[in-house]
Amino acid sequence: MKVLVINGSPKGKNSNTYKLTKAFVAGMKQAYKSEASFEMEEIYVNQAKISPCLGCFSCWNKTPGKCCISDDMQQIIERQLQSDIIIWSFPLYYFSVPGGLKNLIDRQLPMVLPFMEEREDGVGSGSHPSRYDMSGKRHILISTCGFYTAKGNYDSVLSMFDHMCGKEKYTTIFCGQGELFRVPEVSKRTNEYLEYVKCAGEEYINGGILEPTRAKLDTLLYPKETFEAMADASWGIEEKTGERADDSLIFTKQMAALYRKEAYPGKDLVVEMCYTDVGKTYQILLGKDGSKVFTDNSKTSTTRIETPFTVWKSIAMGEISGAEALMKSMYKVKGDFNLMLHWDDYFGSTGSETSGAETSGKEQASGKGTGTNAKGIHMPVKETNMNIMLIPWIIFWVTVAIQAYVGSLISIGVSILIPLIFYKNKKTFYDTLTGVLVTGFSIVNILGVSTGITMPLSYLAFGAMWTVTCFGKIPLTAHYSMNQYGNEKALENPMFMKTNRILTFMWGILYVLTSIWTYFLMGTGFASFTGAINSVVPAFMGIFTVWFQKWYPAKLARG
Repeated sequence: MKVLVINGSPKGKNSNTYKLTKAFVAGMKQAYKSEASFEMEEIYVNQAKISPCLGCFSCWNKTPGKCCISDDMQQIIERQLQSDIIIWSFPLYYFSVPGGLKNLIDRQLPMVLPFMEEREDGVGSGSHPSRYDMSGKRHILISTCGFYTAKGNYDSVLSMFDHMCGKEKYTTIFCGQGELFRVPEVSKRTNEYLEYVKCAGEEYINGGILEPTRAKLDTLLYPKETFEAMADASWGIEEKTGERADDSLIFTKQMAALYRKEAYPGKDLVVEMCYTDVGKTYQILLGKDGSKVFTDNSKTSTTRIETPFTVWKSIAMGEISGAEALMKSMYKVKGDFNLMLHWDDYFGSTGSETSGAETSGKEQASGKGTGTNAKGIHMPVKETNMNIMLIPWIIFWVTVAIQAYVGSLISIGVSILIPLIFYKNKKTFYDTLTGVLVTGFSIVNILGVSTGITMPLSYLAFGAMWTVTCFGKIPLTAHYSMNQYGNEKALENPMFMKTNRILTFMWGILYVLTSIWTYFLMGTGFASFTGAINSVVPAFMGIFTVWFQKWYPAKLARG
């Protein structure tokens, strides 16, 4: 398999389109069974010596098949003839191909014969037969443009390649918003798209790009109004004066452009960005109709972020985690921290994954529900469910307190049935351990051991299970609460992990203490109140947990 990439961009390897081309070729290589027999060659038009066609027709009548101009074009034609697949990689220039690539296409005249013939595909009103057998060659067009969508902007390109290759005889990947592939702040979204392009390359080798992948390729990177707002801000020109804007203002406007007005919470929010190293402060109003940046500090801020501009830009570019930077006191957050917890709800991308500026949030916001398989296609993610762990214990403590033998039988049945009821959920080690422990304590009860012993021991085992995990890599509560904060991505968030480690320890100690007072109470006249006490105390602890999950991250954020 010989693949020839013709890079028609004047920017060469720095081309935005070339990033898509590299991803596509990577997918082809991944699909090809014998990498040793996969050959790829690249031609960079911006480096090649290709003079314009003179229109002298010497290649037809004086030196048939050979141009009178001595430059790199003859070698390029030979490479085309030797290739099985030709990838045309180019940006859209004024609704067509760049000038250098048009020269190359014009200079392909020696590849056809001068005779007139009618085309079978109905393209045009006449044609010239090929001098060579090109029937087995496959062509792919990969291109980006600066408009929000590729649709309706490639008519000239399609018409030209219909004439060159034949109608519907080539494959296209046209992507709008091409300039975003050079913007680090939105790399999550563009990298997601590149994964789809890679998947397309793999599928192409195996027979053709599949419809699900094609649908992903045709999806806009960002909505029209979002992209156009970012594009306008990227020029860095003040709207009123026409003068060059400060870099921090350009950045803030681009960040504001990512606002998703469908996430409007019912009241206006004002994010105040105070860049401490450049002495600039801007306010972003998040309203029901969109976002707006204010430079006069005329609004009352909902949330104030005090950060060096360099730090926030690094966070947005993905060079450092926002949560990690916050834990290291690289910036501070004052006011409503709830906005930070839901940062990528407000500034996330429309793709399957969050992108761009939401990396400057705490990465605790949602974004749950999907994951990416090896081909870059998003699949449903199984979530953990704490009920799988809690219900067997609760049933055991309630029913055994009423009637030990019957309660134990019920507990065993519940331990067996719960995994079947929650079969769609992802199971944790603690779900399995719970089933084993509850079943074990139930069997001991059935064998006649006093509940005055088994009940305190069960609370102790439950508390120990929580407490021990505090000293491991992932505290117990994190396995379940991560569902609300991006699933396993949350486990990389130091703020999330520290909060859960504290809560897990507190719950563990609570149940260790519960085992102690349960043991002593069951031997006294207050035994009948044990169940009530053991229900009320965790309820208060649950209220505390809800409060602590919001208070503690906000406390850290304030520095």
